[in-house]
Amino acid sequence: MTWIPLLLADPSPCLRWLVLTQLLDRGEDDPEAGELAALRERDPLAASLTAGQGEDGAWRMGSLPASWGDDPIRLTGHALARLGFLGFGPDLPAVRRGAEYLFAQQRQDGAWPLWTGQLDGAALGAGQGAGAGQGAGARPAPTEDEEEGYSMIPLQTAFPLHGLAACGYATDARAERAYEWLLAQRLPDGAWPTGIAGGNYGRVGGYRRLAHSRWGCRSNTTAALLCLSLHPGRRQGAEARRGLDLLLGRETREAHVFGFEVSRLLGAEPVRGKLTFFARYDLALALGLCGRAGLSTEDARVADLVGFVKRLQGPYGLWEYPSQPQTARWVTYDVLRSLRQLESGADWLGLEPRTPFRPYPWR
Repeated sequence: MTWIPLLLADPSPCLRWLVLTQLLDRGEDDPEAGELAALRERDPLAASLTAGQGEDGAWRMGSLPASWGDDPIRLTGHALARLGFLGFGPDLPAVRRGAEYLFAQQRQDGAWPLWTGQLDGAALGAGQGAGAGQGAGARPAPTEDEEEGYSMIPLQTAFPLHGLAACGYATDARAERAYEWLLAQRLPDGAWPTGIAGGNYGRVGGYRRLAHSRWGCRSNTTAALLCLSLHPGRRQGAEARRGLDLLLGRETREAHVFGFEVSRLLGAEPVRGKLTFFARYDLALALGLCGRAGLSTEDARVADLVGFVKRLQGPYGLWEYPSQPQTARWVTYDVLRSLRQLESGADWLGLEPRTPFRPYPWR
């Protein structure tokens, strides 16, 4: 395992602690792990993030390299997702304050409010669906007003819920209400839609299309699956497995974005896009979802995915994200953790037929 000395030589105490505890099974009584645990809060990756937190527990415009404007709910959710990836939980005061801020903004039905800024241009003018109650053909004005534009977008709740679940709040009663709201937005085929606009399902751009869902949105479905995959009781439930089955219908092999999500969590990639947040199909992320959902490597799609991932491994045992090679050790840790989960928890096979992915139909 040539990756061990390379990962343990990284300057980040967070990464070294995660490698010891998550990959090498060192317990709390291990002296090296204990020493690193005491250093983690001073890791620049964590310290620079917590320094931008407001007194009320929120992160706001300017505290993160994000293009979301002054949107503290989404920014705070992303900040917590990063802290959770670094291995922090409710024991960290910044995590507790951020979580309480998010729960304070939660609606009675379990969701969080729609964002108030502009959506991506490609997603506006959406309501073209015929399945949400008012028939086909209605096109609302391209605004975010709740009466004329979107009244529901699964991402509005998936963004903050992802951060909370990543930091260990998945089973909190308030988070459970958010999970129930998120599951209630599923389409009959098991995917999550772009949203509801003017009583109709929102348009699905080709880059967000799912191979076997008419109105399912890959970006919203990925966000919902991320939340479910971080819940100890829901990660292998029927809803998560059905959504993952649909997500794996896209069998493209895009090596140039492999590791993008890890790099974005670390701050190496800018945070931009709302409906387009998961526009890139990062197979490292898909691999992690497969591992947490317990999808068997006997599934031909997963076996092909694992084979592709292993072919990307470099001669020294590392996986690189080409655009930001400085994140290679973190990407490697994430991939190794996912492969380990696949080996230990696989017990089901997908049912969707293998269909070549085509983002836009032939004219």
